[in-house]
Amino acid sequence: MLEEYIPFIGLLIFGNIENLVLSSQGVVAGANILKLSIYSIICVLIWLIVGTVGATVAAQYASFIDFIGGLAIFILGLQAMYESIANK
Repeated sequence: MLEEYIPFIGLLIFGNIENLVLSSQGVVAGANILKLSIYSIICVLIWLIVGTVGATVAAQYASFIDFIGGLAIFILGLQAMYESIANK
């Protein structure tokens, strides 16, 4: 059962880091923490459903998806660092 998710393990780990980066950006921007938490949980559940359903289709594109996901996480991290320096 879990064998089909192994190619996406890196994306799962870094996706959680991305979620933390986005949440911290929201807190720094002064967002309502309760609303931010609820929206974050909803997004995680949606991605869980999409990932579970789409894993069999996307397995052939796993390396490409990992690259694009990693690049997006890297860019969001740079953006978060830039904004935290600019807000200081």
